[in-house]
Amino acid sequence: MTAGSSPPGFDPEQATATAGGATPHTVDRGITIVIPTFNEAANIDELLSRISAALPQWPDTSVLFVDDSTDDTPEVIRKAAARFPLPVSIYHRPDRVGGLGGAVMEGIMRTGSRWIVVMDADLQHPPSLLPDLIDRGERSGAGLVVASRYTDGGSRRGLGTWYRVLVSGASTSLAKALFPSALRGVSDPMSGYFAIRREVVDQAQHADAPRPLGYKILLELIVRCRPRVITELPYEFHTRHAGESKSTLGEGLRFLHHLFRLRSSGAVGRAVAFGLIGLSGLLPNLAVLWALTHYTALHYTAANAIAHQFGMAWNFVLVDRALYHGRRCLNAPTRFVGFAALANTDLVIGFPITVLLVSGLGLSPIPATATTLVLVFALRFLCVDRFLYRRSDGVRQMPVR
Repeated sequence: MTAGSSPPGFDPEQATATAGGATPHTVDRGITIVIPTFNEAANIDELLSRISAALPQWPDTSVLFVDDSTDDTPEVIRKAAARFPLPVSIYHRPDRVGGLGGAVMEGIMRTGSRWIVVMDADLQHPPSLLPDLIDRGERSGAGLVVASRYTDGGSRRGLGTWYRVLVSGASTSLAKALFPSALRGVSDPMSGYFAIRREVVDQAQHADAPRPLGYKILLELIVRCRPRVITELPYEFHTRHAGESKSTLGEGLRFLHHLFRLRSSGAVGRAVAFGLIGLSGLLPNLAVLWALTHYTALHYTAANAIAHQFGMAWNFVLVDRALYHGRRCLNAPTRFVGFAALANTDLVIGFPITVLLVSGLGLSPIPATATTLVLVFALRFLCVDRFLYRRSDGVRQMPVR
C-alpha cells in the first residue's frame, strides 16, 4: 500500500461508528480525543481499552483517529471500534500535509466539541490522566491544560536513551529562549499530550490560523492561539507499548524550520529574518567576486555586478523557501523576477540617495551611506512583504465538520 492510500474497501472521508450506533463527528460533543496515527496497528486495542477504563462515566466523549498509515492501522481501528463503548471515528488522510502536527490540526478542525484532547497512540501518554486533564481545565478556567514531563512530579523516563533526553531538553530550551513571553510558565512546550478549549482554537482561526509543520503542534498552538490561561499537570512519559518511534533526523530538521517560521511570523520577526538572510547573501556574493577577479579578465565593476546576482539568487531561495513558504500567491518565475528587480533596484537608487544626503543635507559620507542602507532595506522589505508575498484573502481553512 502506498503512502496516503486507503485500505481496500475503506472510505477515507468517513468515520466508522461503534456498535452503540455513534454518529460521525458532525455534531457537537463535550470532549473529543484526537489521536494522530502512523502505522500504530499494534497499539490500537490496548489504547482503546485503557481509554475506556479511564472514562467509564464520562458522557459526550468520543475518539477521533487522524490516520497517515501505510499499513492496516485503519482496518484495525474499524474492528476495535465495534468493541469500544465510546464513539470512535477515523479519518485517513490522502496526503500527509504538515506531518503529525498537520494531522492533529486537521483532527481539531473536524470536531465541534467543547474540549479537544490530543494524545499519541503509542501509550507513552497514559490514558488514565484523561479525566484529570479535563477536570483541571474546568476547575481552573484554563484554555489549555498541558501534561508536562518537566514540572514537579513529572518524568521523562520513557525517552529512554541519553540521546533522546538530550534532544528533548535542547528543543525545550531553544523554544523557551525564542518565545520567552508566550511560553512563560510552560515547562513542557514540546509535550504531545494536552487539552485545549474549542473557543481558543476558533479565536485563532479568525486571526492567525495555525500552520503546523512536523510533530510539535503544542508550540504552534501556544504561539498562535495565545490562550489567556495555561495550566500544567505532571505525568510520567512512559515507554512505547509497541512499534517504532517516529522521531527522526528529518523530523528534527522540520522542527528547526518550524521554530524559524514561528519566530518570523510577525512583521518585525519577518523583517529581522529578512535582514539576516540578506547578510548571509554576502557569502556567495564575495565568493563569486573573488573567483571572477582572480581567474578571469573581467573588470571589477562587471565582476561585482555578476557576483551581486549570485547573492540575490541565494537570498531569493531562502526567502522563498523558508520565510514566505506559506504566502506564495504568485507563480515561481514571477516571484523570482520581482525579487531580482527589487534587489537590482537597490544599485540604481542607492547612489542617488547617498549623493542627495551628502550634497543636499550636508551629511558626511559614512552616516549618509548608513542611512541609505536602512532606507533601501526598509523599502525592499516593504515591497517584498506587502506586494510580492502579500497574504492571500483566500487561504483555505479546514471546515469544522
